[in-house]
Amino acid sequence: MKLEKMNSENIYYGFVAGAHEVIKQRKELNRINVFPVADGDTGSNLAYTMNTIIQNANIESSARETMGSIAEAALIGARGNSGIIFAQFINGIYMEMEEIEDFSVKSFSNSVNKAVEYAYKAIAEPVEGTMITVMKDWADSLESHRENVADFNELFASSLEVALKSLMDTPKKLKVLRDAKVVDSGAKGFVHFVEGFLNFIKTGKIEADLHSSDELKLSDEHVHFEGDFDLENRYCTEALIEGENLDIDNIRENLKEYGVSLISAGNNKKMRIHIHTENPDNLFFKLKEYGRITYQKVDDMKRQYESMYSRNSDIALVTDSIADLPKELMDKYQIHLLPLNLLIEDTNYLDKVTITPSYFYKLMDQLEEYPSSSQPTVLEVEKALNELSEHYKSIIVVTVSKQMSGTYNSFIQAVEKLSKKDVKIEVIDSKLNSGAQGLVVLRAAEEISKGKSFNEVVKITRETVENTDIFVSVPTLKYMLKSGRIGKAKAMAANLMNLKPVVSIDEDGNGIVIGNAFSTNGNTKKIKELVHEIMEDKTISRYSLVHANASDRLEEYKEYYKELLGMEAEYIMEISPIVAMNAGIGCVAISVTAE
Repeated sequence: MKLEKMNSENIYYGFVAGAHEVIKQRKELNRINVFPVADGDTGSNLAYTMNTIIQNANIESSARETMGSIAEAALIGARGNSGIIFAQFINGIYMEMEEIEDFSVKSFSNSVNKAVEYAYKAIAEPVEGTMITVMKDWADSLESHRENVADFNELFASSLEVALKSLMDTPKKLKVLRDAKVVDSGAKGFVHFVEGFLNFIKTGKIEADLHSSDELKLSDEHVHFEGDFDLENRYCTEALIEGENLDIDNIRENLKEYGVSLISAGNNKKMRIHIHTENPDNLFFKLKEYGRITYQKVDDMKRQYESMYSRNSDIALVTDSIADLPKELMDKYQIHLLPLNLLIEDTNYLDKVTITPSYFYKLMDQLEEYPSSSQPTVLEVEKALNELSEHYKSIIVVTVSKQMSGTYNSFIQAVEKLSKKDVKIEVIDSKLNSGAQGLVVLRAAEEISKGKSFNEVVKITRETVENTDIFVSVPTLKYMLKSGRIGKAKAMAANLMNLKPVVSIDEDGNGIVIGNAFSTNGNTKKIKELVHEIMEDKTISRYSLVHANASDRLEEYKEYYKELLGMEAEYIMEISPIVAMNAGIGCVAISVTAE
């Protein structure tokens, strides 16, 4: 069809058509994704971004308002490097539009050319041979052809040829693409968007790929990229912040020290950020200075890479963030972590990932409203399991006690919905938490590393659950009261008597007070007696010590149990922020596995 002007409907349906074309191509885009990291998710990230446009953008009363709706949706839904660059490009088109009812060929070309500057500015260190190169070449082509074409049909057709050539030239500009014998994945996604838009202009029809956002998964097929994985900044981190009068340039400049591959998009009210960092918690502690954090996502690229190219086993081991197990052991055994959610004021943090104990302790006694926690959603769990099922033959999950959290049930529901039914999955309720859950996970990891079968590992893990205990010394009940773990009347009565409870977990996984003392020393003595009781009938094979900012108390535990048990603790660490929220600052716990 001939299209000399683009009105609100044309713009909306053109973008929707382009978005659908990208979604259709997501598997191929994942397959060829090698830059900046060969993590195989560019197609899915772009597809998610496009799907958000489809679901949330609206036809408004003017072309500019419609473009604003599209830009807003893109900014909210942007995922990954390419998704955020695309969102900022769209935001640039909107910001540079005149207050017009319809787009002419000339005004569209002008806006697109100025939008390229937005895309380049979004990237801390732009690299040619990627999406931005093709965007620039496409925009230049629009500019050069606009005086010689009759309508948008001719304009898009002519400029698409230039975009395709630019895409084919990306390996000439980027060695990593040459070595892998592929074109840039993000750039290819952009070309597919232009193809979809052109197809709508030609036919007035949209060739939809009917997938909801729930079905857009981050892993499909991947190209094998040779080379060692060596990233100092292993966490692909994204955030959306909202506020008044956000200074985009200043924020971008201040974030450079936190990592690499910094990309940002937005305006003075919303800002989308993508960065590869080694310490997401540091980043998010900084971001809260600028505005309200309304979205967080952190992908462990090291674990993603190992899953695809360097698996220790065909059995994946997964646990949640309540399991206290040191990072070095998680890395040694390639254990996959799914964080619980920690809601602090109006921001939802990812336990152990975007907030760590050191930052949480600074906040605990300052907050007017005490934090709360929640399990991962079924959709989040399903997504994680779907990713793993692409690379592993079986999956073992060890969760925090189902009596303490809905995490176990989230996994059970997700397994029922899993698309790959040929992958064996066992979800094990540890009936424990913290260091005790960590010991169970560690035993499962060790058995997997020995080459034990799926069924053997499951059996041994369940036996370990039954033979593992935890005893927690709680110096004050105020945190348990704040978190709702103990009733107000009970807490007041205990405080009047200055009781220091010892908390444990019963055989069904319920938290229980197993003893009380009138002093911290008496509390510690009670735990020693409980450990001695176990030793009367069984042999303690290993133990761990965990604490919440209680290094001074920890020394006594280290010395005493080393002498008593004749061995060092398997590990010593600080507990997760969510466990600290419930048990409180100053608590110390010993977990033991006996045989």
